[in-house]
Amino acid sequence: MYLDPTEKKEIFGKYGKSNSDTGSPESQIALFSYRIAHMTEHLKKNRKDHTTARSLTILVGKRRALLNYLYDRDIERYRAIIKALGLRR
Repeated sequence: MYLDPTEKKEIFGKYGKSNSDTGSPESQIALFSYRIAHMTEHLKKNRKDHTTARSLTILVGKRRALLNYLYDRDIERYRAIIKALGLRR
């Protein structure tokens, strides 16, 4: 398994309010970013894996929706998570 519960808690602790904060947009965006990076590396090795490619597209859309939500609600939190994760827009 590429993501065990201890790694998840580290991600939630770093970007969320606490280790058990799984619901905040920042922690979800961070988790999605980790998964997107993992899937991207997989697709570099396995170009013909169409199922993973489709899952990657869906996941990027979910992250984009969360980023749009955060942008509409609190621009400072949006800018902070973009800077922390190194996302471009």
